[in-house]
Amino acid sequence: NIDALQILGDDYTTRGRYEDGLQIDRRLARLCPDDPLVQYNLACSFSLTAEYRKAANALRKAIQYGYRDFDHLRRDTDLDPLRQQPAYTAIEAEIKKLEAELG
Repeated sequence: NIDALQILGDDYTTRGRYEDGLQIDRRLARLCPDDPLVQYNLACSFSLTAEYRKAANALRKAIQYGYRDFDHLRRDTDLDPLRQQPAYTAIEAEIKKLEAELG
């Protein structure tokens, strides 16, 4: 059940069990590969486990597949580790460009 997996993944992350949360998010990404929220959550899990290249790739996919809650993205503490990486600068530039296009 996808909803149950999402709840379990969120619970693991909330409890600081980042590796367990990552395993759930990877499973969800296999089940729902084009879901922007699934990709976003996968990016968060990769960020929390210091897999920054994978985090950046998943975040780009989330945006490509339609993730648009950029205010949340910029405040989400799960992405703080990724924000410290050079790859995030390029992602932020892509977001700003997309925001300008969307008006």
